[in-house]
Amino acid sequence: MIKKIIFLFLISILTIGRLEAMEALTRRQEQIVRISALLSVGNWTELKAALEQGLEEGLTQNEIKELLVHLYAYNGFPRSLSGINNFLEVMQERKANGVVDLEGEIATNISSDADKYTQGKQVVETLFGPEESKAPYAEAVPVIDVFLKEHLFADIFGRGVLSYKDRELSTISSLVAQGNVQSMLKSHMIGGMNVGLTEHQVQQVIDIVESELGVEKARQGRIVLNEIMQRKSEETSLLDIDTTFIQGQENPYSQYFTGKTYLTMLSEKDDVWNAPIGNVVFEPQARTNWHKHSGGQILLVTEGIGYYQEKGQKARRLVKGDVVRIPPDVEHWHGAGPDSWFVHISIETNGAYNKATWLDSVTQAEYNQAIREE
Repeated sequence: MIKKIIFLFLISILTIGRLEAMEALTRRQEQIVRISALLSVGNWTELKAALEQGLEEGLTQNEIKELLVHLYAYNGFPRSLSGINNFLEVMQERKANGVVDLEGEIATNISSDADKYTQGKQVVETLFGPEESKAPYAEAVPVIDVFLKEHLFADIFGRGVLSYKDRELSTISSLVAQGNVQSMLKSHMIGGMNVGLTEHQVQQVIDIVESELGVEKARQGRIVLNEIMQRKSEETSLLDIDTTFIQGQENPYSQYFTGKTYLTMLSEKDDVWNAPIGNVVFEPQARTNWHKHSGGQILLVTEGIGYYQEKGQKARRLVKGDVVRIPPDVEHWHGAGPDSWFVHISIETNGAYNKATWLDSVTQAEYNQAIREE
């Protein structure tokens, strides 16, 4: 009897977990998605119908107004103002027909003497995680970083009325509808999941956009979501790998590495074999300095997710089974991904005259850029 109770309890937990993972968008959230997609392509006739349906499904007047304000940041003033004008027409028609819609919470503005940049930065980190270095666009054009932090993420995201989850639903829908903005779409899909959206709900956003705007509009959204979930699955499964049996001792050459690494020599350099072979384990984000080998090097990836980059080239993402052949005197680095352990076997080829030349460390900015551009 006790075993049966425990079994049923475990089954109920698993069932609840599956239901949470499959949690559907509410009807109110569905209308946020529809309104955002239709405004983003300027379909005013269908937008008016969606605005009216949004009121019927529980959106207040001020929530819709705030949604149309939010969308100006991703579509520009012309479409946002056109959306507001369409909403005013809907409200007038409903009032004429005796329909009374709930006004709802009033938005609040950030104080003029507030440190908007800091507030905006906090919102960015809530959505997208710690900002370890500035993005290339922010380095090249610093004022755009100020506008994003102070205006978009402080002034707009800080107005209340809509939750971060609502705003990310709107943004994802808008970007899918626009198309050809994969990098920004990827960031906001991840941001939406960071504030509570599930994979299933993001998939629903794409389904709604497809139903309103067609298959081609949804295609890129599906590609981006699949890429995110595949990488998330790989990295999650590797966070818990047991490297004890291959971890070895902490790397005695740690001065040439960033982060913690471990080294086990499988074959020493000697007069018989003359081919040093080592097993190297990298903790997440750990990496070598820039360096080169006078006789070249071969890497055999055995666990985890890592990166290899030659000077002046884009980084290459590495997974179990990959082989990297590094020619003599080519400056490069290799190491772990941001959220995964990484293990490779290093073979120093042409051992008779192979010598490693260690150079500068790979900065956090260089590492972040390499991961983004891969």
